[in-house]
Amino acid sequence: MSKTGLSVKTSLMKVDNLLDLQNLLEEQFAHLPLVTQTTDLVHGEGSQEAEIMLIGEAPGYHEVLQRRPFVGRSGQLLRQTLENNGLPVKDLFISNIIKARPPDNRDPSPQEILAFKPFLDKEINLIQPKLIITLGRFSMAKFLEDVKISQTHGRLHRLKWQNQDLFVLPMYHPAAALRSTQLKQSFIEDFKKIDKIMQWIESQQETLSFKKQLREELF
Repeated sequence: MSKTGLSVKTSLMKVDNLLDLQNLLEEQFAHLPLVTQTTDLVHGEGSQEAEIMLIGEAPGYHEVLQRRPFVGRSGQLLRQTLENNGLPVKDLFISNIIKARPPDNRDPSPQEILAFKPFLDKEINLIQPKLIITLGRFSMAKFLEDVKISQTHGRLHRLKWQNQDLFVLPMYHPAAALRSTQLKQSFIEDFKKIDKIMQWIESQQETLSFKKQLREELF
C-alpha cells in the first residue's frame, strides 16, 4: 500500500460522521481518478440514521451539476418510486460506487471502483443500515459476485461483510428501467416488496437480540 493509501486508511479510522468523511474525501481529491477539482465530487446524501441505504453506480451530468446523487431522469424515477412506496428520501441514504462522473457516462473501471472503495465502505460502517439496496450490476457486484442481475433482482440476500451481517437487495438501475418497459415494471414491483422485507429483517434482528440476551442471562 502506498503512503497515500496508508494515510487515508489512518484518517478514515478517526472519522465518526458523514460530514467529516466528505471533508476527507475532498482533501484527497488530487489522489482520486476522474477528479480534477473538489466540485467534481458527488457525495452520498441522506441521514446517518437511515435504515435503508441505496447504492448506485456513478454520478451523471445532472448529478455533477447539482452535486447530488440521482437527480437526473433516472434519479427522478428512483425518487418518485421511493415516495410512492412510503419511503421518504430524507429518511434514506443514497450513494454511488464511485463519487465522480466517468467520461461519456461509461462504465466505471475496476481501478476507479477500488480507489473510491474505502470511502463507500466507511459510509456503510457509519450508517450501519438494516438494508442495502444495490442499483445495477456494479453496486451488486460489490457484495454478490458472479451472479446475473436478471436472475437475482428483487431477492433478499443475507451475507457476511467485514465481519458484520448485511441484508442486500439487488435492483435494476433506474436508467435501465427507463430503457425498457419490462424492466421498468420489474423495477417498480421490486420496490413494492420493501415494506414486507423491512418487517422481516426487523423480526430477525429481534430474534437474534432475544437469543443473545438469553445466552447472557443463562450462561
